[in-house]
Amino acid sequence: MKTDDLIADLSGKLSPTPARAGAAPLYWGVGAGALVSAGLMLGWLGPRPDLMGAMHTSPFWMKFGYTLAFAVLAFWAALRLAHPGAPARTAMRAILLPVAGMIGLAALQIALSHGVTAPMFYGVSHDVCPERIFVMALPIFAGSLWGLRRLAPTRLALTGGIAGLLAGAAGAWIYAFACAENGALFVSIWYTLGIVSVGLLGAALGRLVLRW
Repeated sequence: MKTDDLIADLSGKLSPTPARAGAAPLYWGVGAGALVSAGLMLGWLGPRPDLMGAMHTSPFWMKFGYTLAFAVLAFWAALRLAHPGAPARTAMRAILLPVAGMIGLAALQIALSHGVTAPMFYGVSHDVCPERIFVMALPIFAGSLWGLRRLAPTRLALTGGIAGLLAGAAGAWIYAFACAENGALFVSIWYTLGIVSVGLLGAALGRLVLRW
């Protein structure tokens, strides 16, 4: 049998890979990490006592929407970066959309309040909020790195940084169920600081952990 005939015969027996198959390790890693983080939140902090009532207010959904949108868009960017040659610029730019929206809400809050007050800026938990988000994000960060190592990222520091942002945003989303802060300015500063801190860790570790 000629080489060309052999190649054609072998390739003809191949079945196409499902479109989502390449995302499976990242889905599993992030999902497992999120379950661990949720358990950590319940065991360590517990949900806020007024959670059921808070879920009927717009500030709760502001935090919920901001962190969830950030996490989903960062997941999209991480998945694009995990496949060589896949364009990722649009996905990475999209991460800025929830940030811009949150800054806009903070600016509106400042305008309606005729300036920034200390309670708006500091809330009652600014000294622990970023650190708690960082801790909440660590299981998700570990899971995302586990998933990415089973794919094929080539821009390792960038991919690690995006994985950190993904984990930070997902950790912040879980933390929001325990956090009683309601201000847009507070969330735009301290929540974002916690998210970015995990992104910086990911950028620092990406070259080492994601090497293949």
